[in-house]
Amino acid sequence: MRILLTGRTGQVGYELERSLQGLGEIVALDRAQMDLSDLAGVREAVRTVRPQLIVNPAAYTAVDKAEDEAEMAFRINGEAPGVMAEEASRLGAAMIHYSTDYVFDGRKNGAYTEEDPTCPINVYGRSKLAGEHAIQASGIPHLILRTSWVYGLRGRNFLLTVRRLAEERDELRIVADQHGAPTWCRTIADATAHAVAFLGAGKKLLGMDQDLWREKSGLYHLAAQGQTTWHGFAQTIVAHWSIDRKPVVTPISTGDYPLPARRPANSVLSCERFMNTFCGLPEWRSALRLCLE
Repeated sequence: MRILLTGRTGQVGYELERSLQGLGEIVALDRAQMDLSDLAGVREAVRTVRPQLIVNPAAYTAVDKAEDEAEMAFRINGEAPGVMAEEASRLGAAMIHYSTDYVFDGRKNGAYTEEDPTCPINVYGRSKLAGEHAIQASGIPHLILRTSWVYGLRGRNFLLTVRRLAEERDELRIVADQHGAPTWCRTIADATAHAVAFLGAGKKLLGMDQDLWREKSGLYHLAAQGQTTWHGFAQTIVAHWSIDRKPVVTPISTGDYPLPARRPANSVLSCERFMNTFCGLPEWRSALRLCLE
């Protein structure tokens, strides 16, 4: 089986290239080889590779910048996945795509399930929801995996920002009224590989178990278990990091730290559907400890 993996240098893409080993021939492309803002180029890349499975972690993820670059965000997060899905349909291929907790408005009390109505409150969330809809409309076998608060030891993310600031400052003022589950990019990649193996894609795909893929197609939430706040996340990062002088981590409200894009107050995702179908997911503190060690 040939697997087309996008965004190979991103947080999740880098881990996926490792986790998917042994499940097929992986053709991993970076932005220079497959720029999702170039829709004709996206189509050409898929037609050249001719995959049986497309795994698409590549995305426009600059949440605040998206407020001023809505057209670009929608092209990369909404239209490009739709083009991939169209080409997958032509090839008889399947697709795995990653979405976000930001498709919700954060006003629910309790964890969001896949059945809850979406209502994104920023451009980034709306663009990611557009990508979900485009893939669903294509009718191809697919998994749309919504995740949250992704971090790792590469790229730009909250973990690396906190570690950098902790070396520079005596105090970190961190928002304490937004709730979610920090999710290690390696958790996402390993869980994806489990799902691919379960669906038998490593054995066949054009001759894959189409019935099983179609039976299991749909939306799944994939995030670490438990929940915390950005403040709690930062406290845990600092506590597990061996530095001579640890800064004080002070809780503040969202209003004390205004940003161009609104954030959901509640980003907690219920992952029961994914865990009951594919595999268990770690508690967020355990995954963070493994990442830092």
